[in-house]
Amino acid sequence: MNAGERHLVVGVDGSEASLRAVDWAADEAHLRGVQLRLVHACPSERHEDATPAQDTGRAGPSAPQDVVGAATRRAHARQPGLEVASTVAFESPGRALTEAGRGAAAVVVGTRGRGGMAELLLGSVSLTVAAHAECPVVVLRGSHDNQVTPPVHGKVVVGLGDGAEHPGTLRFAYAEARRRGVPLEVVRAWRRPARERGDLPGSVEATARAHEERAERALDEALRETPPDVKLIRRTVEGTARRALVDASHWADLLVVGARRPAGRAGLPPGRVAHTVLHHSACPVVVVPQRT
Repeated sequence: MNAGERHLVVGVDGSEASLRAVDWAADEAHLRGVQLRLVHACPSERHEDATPAQDTGRAGPSAPQDVVGAATRRAHARQPGLEVASTVAFESPGRALTEAGRGAAAVVVGTRGRGGMAELLLGSVSLTVAAHAECPVVVLRGSHDNQVTPPVHGKVVVGLGDGAEHPGTLRFAYAEARRRGVPLEVVRAWRRPARERGDLPGSVEATARAHEERAERALDEALRETPPDVKLIRRTVEGTARRALVDASHWADLLVVGARRPAGRAGLPPGRVAHTVLHHSACPVVVVPQRT
């Protein structure tokens, strides 16, 4: 284990979706050289909320220790040399994962379903953890193919917005691109204010270009300290940040967004942009909290 790194947490509930999350988290923990911690929350002794896993051909596990046992075996099958620990918490999943995230490198949460309406409905657990966790939260949206490496699309995407979230969000994105050995695409959206859209035809192109140039200067400023070993793809896009990032997610292995957290105010929604991509991204999303 790398001395400066922390453990990685993944939520498990006995469902096939959570076992796919274990696959992804095991790969990520292996890349980081850290311990993987499995957290199973059961606020009561009944487990009717978990969909039985189908990987063994038998009825899915129901007892807490059976749930974490199956997940541990899955992690070891995925990454044989990985250090794996497990915890059973007798409280709500959102609270258990938020608490487990204290001191963690990240918390990984799976979503049920691989397509259709099931995939469009983000669970309350994912939203709760994204709103409360002190560490980055990975929500496995879209067709992540159960893997971190080898990359499917060969690209990590990060959204660059306004405000103090840039440094921490970019540092996380740089590190993820470096670990995977892929380029980092930095997306900055821009829009002309509504009051400028009624200008004379001859001025429309000029005003649009002025706003695009401001977006490009913002990229220049934010990316001045990019590590030399990270290959950058810079892109400015006309339109909303939400639409630009959802579109970019179709060609990415990971989408990174920041979420402002005013000091002393926990439990705030992750913001409009993060909220949208959490519901509609075609790839896994990382929400990186930033204290302001």
